[in-house]
Amino acid sequence: MKETVSAALVLLLSAASASAAISTAETKRLQEASQVVRELRDVPDKGVPDDLWNRAQCVVVIPSMKKAALGIGGEYGRGVMSCRTKEGSTTWSAPLFMQLAKGTWGLQIGAAEIDLVMLVMNQRGAEKLLNNKVSLGADATIAAGPVGRAGSASTDAQFSAEILSYSRSRGVFAGIDLSGGVLRPDDDPNSDVYGPNKSARDVVMGTGVPVPTAAQDFVRSLSQEARATTGKK
Repeated sequence: MKETVSAALVLLLSAASASAAISTAETKRLQEASQVVRELRDVPDKGVPDDLWNRAQCVVVIPSMKKAALGIGGEYGRGVMSCRTKEGSTTWSAPLFMQLAKGTWGLQIGAAEIDLVMLVMNQRGAEKLLNNKVSLGADATIAAGPVGRAGSASTDAQFSAEILSYSRSRGVFAGIDLSGGVLRPDDDPNSDVYGPNKSARDVVMGTGVPVPTAAQDFVRSLSQEARATTGKK
């Protein structure tokens, strides 16, 4: 009995320490990611097709991708990634903090920043994203995702892609090819929130990693969208 109580206390303390470790900046990142997910799915016939959303193993959201002063120009953004706890589940893992950088592809229609959403369509693609870094298009296949809830992946590139990507600029969602970007876990916030001994794989594919309080709205937004689409006839 004492061992059971002790184990429960350890879990509670771990969850509390994780929540306390999330900075204001990371809390804002999670809040913005939640908003992007809700708005992406709330645009009738102009969002992610339901069948693709339901098949996605993981979702990466990079809110407010910005032009960066990288000498020769470029874009840089920070976001979060969550994976289904099992195939077909409406329950999602604790979010892993991520960062994306690219030499330059030009932000759309002159916008100062855009929101990005990436659907990781299979386990193989998810495994690659958990490495130290992955070059999109080279290490992991990526294609612009089709838009419209009634749509489907119709090209060979979209059928075979491990990742489908979407962007939003000035309120308009569209598919975007992010080939050449480098996506990797954002080590410092991940270490602060989950501890230095938790790997990226532990967070999104392991067990026993609690969802921090500040991240619950983001995970809830993914779960609600999954239930909404899987419940349709």
